[in-house]
Amino acid sequence: MPIYAISHLHETPAFAGDHKDRTMTKPRVLISDKMDPNAARIFTEMGCDVDVITGETPEQLIARIGDYDGLAIRSSTKVTKEILAAAKNLKVIGRAGIGVDNVDIPAASAQGVVVMNTPFGNSITTAEHAIALMFALARQIPEANAQTQAGKWPKNDFMGVEVTGKTLGLIGAGNIGSIVASRAIGLRMKVVAFDPFLTPERAVEMGVEKVELDTLLARADFITLHTPLTDQTRNILSAENIAKTKKGVRIINCARGGLIDEAALKEALDSGQVAGAALDVFQTEPAKESPLFGTPNFICTPHLGASTNEAQVNVALQVAEQMADYLVNGGVTNALNMPSLSAEEAPKLKPYMALAQQLGSLVGQLTTGAIPRISIHAEGAAAELNIKPIVAAVLAGFLRVQSDTVNMVNAPFLAKERGMEVREVKTEKEGDYHTLIRVSVKTDAGERSVAGTLFSNAEPRLIELFGIKVEAELAGHMMYIVNEDAPGFIGRIGTLLGEAGINIGTFNLGRREAGGEAVLLLSVDSAVPASVLEAAKSLPGVKRVMALAF
Repeated sequence: MPIYAISHLHETPAFAGDHKDRTMTKPRVLISDKMDPNAARIFTEMGCDVDVITGETPEQLIARIGDYDGLAIRSSTKVTKEILAAAKNLKVIGRAGIGVDNVDIPAASAQGVVVMNTPFGNSITTAEHAIALMFALARQIPEANAQTQAGKWPKNDFMGVEVTGKTLGLIGAGNIGSIVASRAIGLRMKVVAFDPFLTPERAVEMGVEKVELDTLLARADFITLHTPLTDQTRNILSAENIAKTKKGVRIINCARGGLIDEAALKEALDSGQVAGAALDVFQTEPAKESPLFGTPNFICTPHLGASTNEAQVNVALQVAEQMADYLVNGGVTNALNMPSLSAEEAPKLKPYMALAQQLGSLVGQLTTGAIPRISIHAEGAAAELNIKPIVAAVLAGFLRVQSDTVNMVNAPFLAKERGMEVREVKTEKEGDYHTLIRVSVKTDAGERSVAGTLFSNAEPRLIELFGIKVEAELAGHMMYIVNEDAPGFIGRIGTLLGEAGINIGTFNLGRREAGGEAVLLLSVDSAVPASVLEAAKSLPGVKRVMALAF
């Protein structure tokens, strides 16, 4: 168990919000995973005391954690409810890297502990690993190396392919995907990209051709995945989609396990439909066994996408700077469970942040395809506040449908990266409501907007949905139904849900005019199964049905 500590005299004021009896002490930070030594140096330079104690058991960490204000981790430390319960003084957890699967974020939030990550510190490293695996596949480097070192000289057994002039299919054109695209273009490859949220303007800027998934599958010589794992992307390379690929395609995944049906990939490798595959990530990790192991033309690495000296140094330094800034100065950066707010603004903005995130999430779930522009309009009392955090909350809610690492700090960056124009509008004059936030998006079908207000200056409420007046609380599991306004519909949908054992919490109705288009928002006590959604779609007069979650 490596242990070392760096300490200084307790001579600086404590961070905002600390207890009165600790006002002359420095914040204490524990680094519990192996990290670049410069991280400890940054903590001390910025006014923290830091201990580096790695390799402890959960029981040892539980016994120790109560003395610390900050906990800096990588992937080894599992921050469970039990550890958090013992962390009586903990203010912030910092993850050097992107993934926070090893942190119980709901428990941390409930305890008032900020959880930070470093979402962009290893982007270049991951992109380079994808390119490296592409070359390894193209020239069968791992197997050729193994046979040569075994004393063979298999010069005639390996016939590779050039990447020059080939078509690279990019599934996901966000931060990492765009870096891969630029490297591939430098290799004189043609790049086609499938990303529902990629705007035509951004595609031109990147130098790629925006295509639908089926087109990409049919044209690509190499396919690389750079998308988060969501309900929309899970098994995006299914058996059905792999069958649509160009015969002899080579597939690379350095993003997330679960994007590829691994059993289907095995069959495609065996049949020759897929000429080669390289995985850095697996559906189950650590991948101690897999049907793919031992398959000819399959290569893999143990989740090394972020494993370079540069990336590990970058994320370590970034997390130290972010945590120290929070503990010493109160600054918030890349927090997954807290907006970027000053201590003075927080009380006033908190209910607006909740409303903004709900409206953004609603629009994100109800719209599809590229969104070139999103507008956030603050009216009345809302216009008097700092609109930046409100805009960030809207964007975080909107983009969370696309990315599991988005937060209120990096959301504006991600929106810009995707080529979205973000407009901010303030109207101090009150309308029908004392305070109002409106979120509008430009779509292929025209401008679509939702609006909400605060009841009693504290309770977020939806008041308008795509031009239809409807009052609803956006919370938990919900159903969104567009139907023709006709007698008997409410009874039919109620009967359907009742027979499926789904309890209705609230029933919110709105319509444009009598006998015209109506909107129904239902809150339900549990997630609605796909079979029930399909049954609802078949009811007379129903135009659209969607499950929502907040």
